[in-house]
Amino acid sequence: MIPKETVDLILDTARIEEVVGDFVTLKRRGANYVACCPFHNEKTPSFNVNPARGIYKCFGCGKAGSAVGFVMEYEHMTYPEALRYLARKYHIEVKEEEETAEQIAARQRSESLMAVSEYARKFFLEQLQTQEGHAIGLAYYRKRGIEDATIEQWSLGWAPSGKTALVDAARAAGYKDEYLVDAGLAIRQEDGQLIDKFRERIMFPIHSVSGRVIAFSGRTLRSDNPAKYVNSPETEIYIKSRNLLGIYFAKSSIAKEDRCILVEGNVDVVMMHQMGITNVVASCGTSLTEEQIRLIKRFTENITIMYDGDGAGLHAAIRAIGLILKEGMNPRVVFLPDGDDPDSFSRKHTLEEIRGYIASHEQDGIGFKTDLMLKDAGNDPLKKANLINEIADTVALIPDAIKRQVYVDTVAKRFEIEADIIQDRVRKTRENNRHTARRENVSPSANNYADAGRNAGEDSFPSAKNYADATGKESSPAYGSANNKGRLLEPSEKELLGFIIRYGRTPLQFESDSEFYDPEGAQSVAEFIDAALAGDDIRFANQAYQSAYDAYFALYDEGLEQDAIVLALLNGEDRTVAAVTADLSTEKYELTVHNFTDALTTTDSWLVNFVPRAILAYHDKRLQARQEELKAKLSGATPEEQLEILTSLGRINEIKKTINIKLGRLKK
Repeated sequence: MIPKETVDLILDTARIEEVVGDFVTLKRRGANYVACCPFHNEKTPSFNVNPARGIYKCFGCGKAGSAVGFVMEYEHMTYPEALRYLARKYHIEVKEEEETAEQIAARQRSESLMAVSEYARKFFLEQLQTQEGHAIGLAYYRKRGIEDATIEQWSLGWAPSGKTALVDAARAAGYKDEYLVDAGLAIRQEDGQLIDKFRERIMFPIHSVSGRVIAFSGRTLRSDNPAKYVNSPETEIYIKSRNLLGIYFAKSSIAKEDRCILVEGNVDVVMMHQMGITNVVASCGTSLTEEQIRLIKRFTENITIMYDGDGAGLHAAIRAIGLILKEGMNPRVVFLPDGDDPDSFSRKHTLEEIRGYIASHEQDGIGFKTDLMLKDAGNDPLKKANLINEIADTVALIPDAIKRQVYVDTVAKRFEIEADIIQDRVRKTRENNRHTARRENVSPSANNYADAGRNAGEDSFPSAKNYADATGKESSPAYGSANNKGRLLEPSEKELLGFIIRYGRTPLQFESDSEFYDPEGAQSVAEFIDAALAGDDIRFANQAYQSAYDAYFALYDEGLEQDAIVLALLNGEDRTVAAVTADLSTEKYELTVHNFTDALTTTDSWLVNFVPRAILAYHDKRLQARQEELKAKLSGATPEEQLEILTSLGRINEIKKTINIKLGRLKK
């Protein structure tokens, strides 16, 4: 754990323009810098770096943050990793805080397993230069068209034929037997002797998200060996279901292109990357798992499945579509011509041809499943009915209500039946799924929030995709509200929080004849807003805004100055709070009840006018949300209940009228 004093020194030393400038060509524009955004494709620069505030913000895609946030986002690092990166850049020594004996033992064991795995990587790579490795392993790679630079980049290697080649070399290098066994590199026989797990195989190292070697996949070249692939067993540093081959090399491209291509074979991944399509990964000797999908979700919500077109590949693709939809992601499917896999196809075509083929042949996941099952159903009405139910059940997996409704309408049109029929089946299936989940004591939405792809040690960190998307866009998953009330209140909540983030400690100097005048002294903007909300025990409907609100006041109550509070929020480990803070502290942020360019008075003067107005506008929206809730209950209410609801609506209308008179929207 990095001591707080060292963290503060790193954050105080790092200059946003220097950190971002290591990755992006910045051009000065006044006091700030601009560039084309590194997180999305654009021709006109909308990426802004503000040295004075220490933040970056893209006004195109909305991504924002501080220096440490940029490193986390761009390099897909954890918070501690980003801090260490900045420490190295600015030559700051990092001395970790003292750990408990158990923590030290666990960390040292994990590091030992990774160290022996790294040694094995180098060993297998070096074996390609031996007579056996050159004649068999290297010859195979070259036959498959794998270039030397690719071999070096991926550390592709050769496991020699000797029973104890790796064991003997590792022992000589000082590595203990227990770590060779526990890392899955050696097997202990009944007589106690150690032998190599991988022999006479070409070797594919499996990297963690951060680039550490944690396991291996070995492919035999002998036709008489029934075990074509042998993979590392699960260990303390490697869980098969949570890792993907190639994720370390693909993660930046996946995030940049906002799409991940999923293939089946090890060589498929390598060859696609060599061709120049670098957003490609494969599952590590397992069927696709929910954990692997969540790992991809850190970087994108779009997955293109590119499996073999045989029966097994089709079955795997159908299964994958359901898993991807369940995680709230968007599956597409593309199958290559008969007899081709990504490896062979990439060797026959240019990069442009491959990209063009994918673009023109990929199909929506549900549409693909429908087409495939229709072929099987033919003209059999019973099979067709079962097919419609099957497709409706697949649609029911989608957590997002809007997406679900779009698919309901699409399926209804495809089969020329009423959308209500499909909707009813979807509703019943979702109810059954919820009942099943409750019986199993599992929340049906738990998977949407699960921490994807956790690995031992340094790879255990929150979803980068979640905090990266907290950019202030109305449609952002991290900001978006799940219900109508949340969406209705979101702009007003953003406005109030924007006042706090930018002007929280500014005093509100009301005139003596104002209803808000306090003879004991002026309240600050933050105190005034907090008092107005606390009086009704109000919390924001938008959880990201509420988290930022709570974090702000925790620091405010410690007595920190405004700039220090904002800096602490920007540099904090909670990257959602950091992104919210960066978004609301940028100059292009505009309040909904007024326009800064129209304010021809001092900051103190217009704050006195507009902060109370923003609070009134927020209360008006809350009343509107309550109106909608009550109106929705009218149709199913009894006459007595309807009378009570109508009475409540009348009272709300009177209160809203008073508020709108104060806002100048209505005359007295």
